[in-house]
Amino acid sequence: MSRATGDEAGFWQRVVEQLTVAVIMVDPTGRILMANPAAERLLGRAEATMRDRDVHDLLHRDADGGRAPRESCALLRTLAGGTAASGDSEICLRGDGRWISLAWSASPLPPGGPVRGMTLLLTDTTGDRTAHEERAAYTSALEDLTGRLTLVAEITNVLGQTLETDEALTRLSHLLVPRLADWAAVDLLIGAEQVHRVAVTGPEGRDVGQEDWRGRLPPAGEAVSSPLVQVLHGGEPVMQTPSETSAPPGSPLAVVHDGFLRAVGARSVISVTLGTSRRTVGALTLVRVGPDHPFDADDLRIVADIGHRVGLVIDNARRFGRQRAVAEAMQRNLLAPLPRYGRLRLAARYQPAPAGSQVGGDWYDAFEQQDGAMALVIGDVVGHDLTAAAGMAQLHGILRSLAWDHAGSPGAIVDRLDIALPAITTVAMATLVLARVEGPDSGPWTLRWSSAGHPPPLLLTQDGRARYLEAGQGLLLGAALETGERRPDGTEPLPPGSTLLLYTDGLVEVPGSDLGTGLGRLRRHALALVHEPLDTLCDQLLSRTPPGTTDDVALLALRLPSG
Repeated sequence: MSRATGDEAGFWQRVVEQLTVAVIMVDPTGRILMANPAAERLLGRAEATMRDRDVHDLLHRDADGGRAPRESCALLRTLAGGTAASGDSEICLRGDGRWISLAWSASPLPPGGPVRGMTLLLTDTTGDRTAHEERAAYTSALEDLTGRLTLVAEITNVLGQTLETDEALTRLSHLLVPRLADWAAVDLLIGAEQVHRVAVTGPEGRDVGQEDWRGRLPPAGEAVSSPLVQVLHGGEPVMQTPSETSAPPGSPLAVVHDGFLRAVGARSVISVTLGTSRRTVGALTLVRVGPDHPFDADDLRIVADIGHRVGLVIDNARRFGRQRAVAEAMQRNLLAPLPRYGRLRLAARYQPAPAGSQVGGDWYDAFEQQDGAMALVIGDVVGHDLTAAAGMAQLHGILRSLAWDHAGSPGAIVDRLDIALPAITTVAMATLVLARVEGPDSGPWTLRWSSAGHPPPLLLTQDGRARYLEAGQGLLLGAALETGERRPDGTEPLPPGSTLLLYTDGLVEVPGSDLGTGLGRLRRHALALVHEPLDTLCDQLLSRTPPGTTDDVALLALRLPSG
């Protein structure tokens, strides 16, 4: 019987030795009793060198290659419990120093009785682990790329919402920090060489003293080794490593910039040009302070693209600003002082469009005609740019010439202006109201007017009534009239003490609201102010214009004496 048992044991030992699966037997303390040839090949160790060694101390390592703590070893816990268990992706050390990833399965010996040891089956999962790590790295790279592209899309969207440089740069900084950098600085070129640091943004809780880096900096000077100076001269984007950020500065501007980098603890820096292919307008500097996450080539490409987009916005804003200033100056210079006309009182206001909106072609005018009547004009050239302002100037002069010596119908004058429009102006379309106040200085007075597609005049009386004068309405200038068609006139007696308001649509039109709502609002406000001095009434009407208005406003008010 004993011989049969010995034969059986030898048989199973030969089976284990011939298995292609790695098998190790350990005692209850975790010491190796035997290892088959497959285990020797897998672990790169001879059985003799492994026998009596602690399986955990010999093989098991943590993710960094150091010895894994015994209390965290699932295999040792399995030995202590004496129950079957398994694990995967355990890092083990081969005899040749290479790390491999193993899956294991442990079974107690003998099954069902007092545990005298464990049988371990080991499987190499290194390839699976590598594939998993590669998939994880690929996924991480895709997520990173998606995040960068999303950032660029958000920046493009945000920058497209404003033509104001300061607002655009503030929005930009809040997107870049902390999503792409720990610090961001923006420098703009004023003229050929003067540099102004217009924005410095850092992490939350930063030392507010770093904001002192904003302001006028030394001139850009000649292109030297300083990345900031290079990109301000239109050079290629530059990425600096920690060693490069400590290079000696080569110009006064570089000295100041180097001081900023040292103060914020820069470890990795990107500097790119802000500008277009035609013009450099400034530079963007991004800083990371962590040593374990420096900028890379992908970051450089993304930031260079952002710099180009921001440069376009700044260049457009500057050109828009110059155009806006010219248009406003043109409009204001053409708005001649109001005449003094007997006992009648006049007041007018012109309010440019809010910052960030385009200048339009709104204007008002008042002048005495040859026959002694007072002409009142309010108009708006279709369009919102310098061309519209120039067109307004053309209409202003032509209308004065046509109306000065014409004592007849305002509609007839507007017809003549409409005929002249394509021949001697650049105006495609416009709206206006031309009115005549007729009567002796002692009264009574009559208003005659013609409207070319313009909002109707508002008449306020001393007894608290207000109504829009809807008569005299015709098509806007530039809309082809039928052959023989003439523009109508409206006629209205003006009561003593009444107030007449002519205005452009910027006073009554607000995006998201209809014209009827705007006209009702103007009527209510005007009635509430009807007994105020004329200048006060005009000022208050402008101040009560609801937020959201994006157009110019011109306002012309006439008040008659009470008796």
